[in-house]
Amino acid sequence: MAEASVSAEQFSCSVCLDLLKDPVAIPCGHSYCKSCITDHWNQEDEKRVYSCPQCRQTFRPKPTLGKNTMLAEVVEKLKKTELQTVPAGPGDVECDVCIGRKHKAVKSCLVCLNSYCQNHLEQHENLFKGKKHNLMDATGRLQKMICQKHEKLLDIYCRTDKCCICVLCVVDEHKKHKTVSSAVERAEKQVRHCILILSVATISNHISHDLNTKKLQELKEAVEIHKVSSEEKQQRWFS
Repeated sequence: MAEASVSAEQFSCSVCLDLLKDPVAIPCGHSYCKSCITDHWNQEDEKRVYSCPQCRQTFRPKPTLGKNTMLAEVVEKLKKTELQTVPAGPGDVECDVCIGRKHKAVKSCLVCLNSYCQNHLEQHENLFKGKKHNLMDATGRLQKMICQKHEKLLDIYCRTDKCCICVLCVVDEHKKHKTVSSAVERAEKQVRHCILILSVATISNHISHDLNTKKLQELKEAVEIHKVSSEEKQQRWFS
């Protein structure tokens, strides 16, 4: 069974608006940080009547505050989760499961066709434990990777029509076409790209070698011309 989704707002102190610290429950049932409710009640010492900041129920005498151990444990677990999740910002891929404030997605599932923040990714893994789900780094292009006609992953490449298709497209309009998996097509394109780069580099080296050889020959000829010219000048001087 999937764990219930909780948010920081459910365990926030209504006085400081932060996650509860040393949470205590007062007689009306509302919970606060121990320091927050203590400061609030210190301001009411003159009247000797103490109130709840939320429901305004009053108490006399001042209630004794005791730590809510169970609530403190829940808050500590929530803190660890909140450290792993980051609110989605401009350009970030948003978690498809978050309700209200959206967190930044870290992974996209090519089986569920959803993107998940760290918290919901853990819930996804617990829910589908033992089942192989293909996860990839979160992408905002997830919908572009889905066949609009069959709502299946475009994981097959049709070499006849030069486009990506889904498994149902193969038995439909691409039945007699030449097809391979998208992974195979990507790998072969990478190999062809590498071969092209090596070929260009080899040709460049040959051209560079030929140019260097030509320049060396021109330099040798220039030296010979200079040598002959010097000898002729010396002959004229001493003749």
